[in-house]
Order: sequence, then C-alpha cells, then structure tokens
Amino acid sequence: MTTYFTGEHEWIKVEGDTATIGISNHAQNALGDIVFAEVPEQGKTLNKGDEAAVVESVKAASDVYAPVAGEVIIGNEALADDPALINRDPEGDGWFFKMTLADPSELDGLMDEPAYRAWVKTL
Repeated sequence: MTTYFTGEHEWIKVEGDTATIGISNHAQNALGDIVFAEVPEQGKTLNKGDEAAVVESVKAASDVYAPVAGEVIIGNEALADDPALINRDPEGDGWFFKMTLADPSELDGLMDEPAYRAWVKTL
C-alpha cells in the first residue's frame, strides 16, 4: 500500500485501483477538537480537487478535497457517531472515504510521505 499527500493536507492510501482518503495528523492538529464530519455518498463521482467531505472543529469548518478523480465506494459511517476518531487516528481509522481511481497517473503530482513530512516542517 502506497501513501501520498496533498498540499491541502489530505492523504491517500492506494491499494490496486482503490484509494482511501483522509486528513493528515498535521491537519487534525491545526483544526483542534473535531465535532462533526460529513462524508460523500456512495456512487458519487469526484474530479481531482472537488470538495468531497466536510470536517468541523471547535475552531473552524474545512473542506476535504478529492486528491484524485474517481467514484466513491464507501464513506466512513463511524465518523457520524464519533467524529473525534479523526483526532485519535487521522491517518488510520479516521479515514473519510474510499474510491476507485479513474486515472492513476494523477498520483504522480502528489507528495510521498517523506516529502510531505519534510514540507510540513517548513510551515
């Protein structure tokens, strides 16, 4: 499984033609205590850069963008009952949605994990 990151602090873990998307630990730290999350519906088609999900914290509301194009397979329903899961495990069980990849070449423009971690240190 390969993990990529965007400049907007989304992560995408790719296995075959399936991608799991969430927000980075850096993003959840910046947001603070998360109180609400809305995930996209199954079957929704997203283009790269589309607003895909919403996350709200005690500090702010923020959109989660699709790092690549594809079709949503499933949203993480656990976030509706326990949005703080994103704070506890942002790069694991706190994922937002899974999708099929429409064009795997879109991954080429994303950062790998070491590049992302180094970039975040410059912020």
